[in-house]
Amino acid sequence: MTEPPLPLPDADLEGLLDGSLPPGLYRWHLSQSAAGLPDLTDPAVTAASPGRRVAQAELAGTRDRDAFFDRCSRALDLPDWFGRNWDAFADCLTDLSWWGEADGYLLVLRSWGDFQRAAPADAATAADVLSAAVAYWSARDTPMTVLLA
Repeated sequence: MTEPPLPLPDADLEGLLDGSLPPGLYRWHLSQSAAGLPDLTDPAVTAASPGRRVAQAELAGTRDRDAFFDRCSRALDLPDWFGRNWDAFADCLTDLSWWGEADGYLLVLRSWGDFQRAAPADAATAADVLSAAVAYWSARDTPMTVLLA
């Protein structure tokens, strides 16, 4: 398992917000923008893409998969049936009925580098699960974008 090598193009946050950036799994280096990554759950920002469901998880200090699941569970409001393992995480990401209807999905995982440095194998597995979820929704014509910030 390897880290996805897909950087967001410089200054393409507008493409993300206006839909011209294709759905996918991307790395976002905050140093690419002097202002950093804005709060993408802010209504003023999400108004650019009505109908898209947005969630952000802060991973600073995340040292292992259990902490990753804790952060994602809170940020995404994962359902009670979430089994706190990779298969259950994949199931949650491919059955988003618990999240409500949406025209697309955006998930931002902030401080990804902290998690990746502390738990490289878990981060690689998480990236694989996220990539598979993006592909799943793409095959159903529902855009999902995941930013590893």
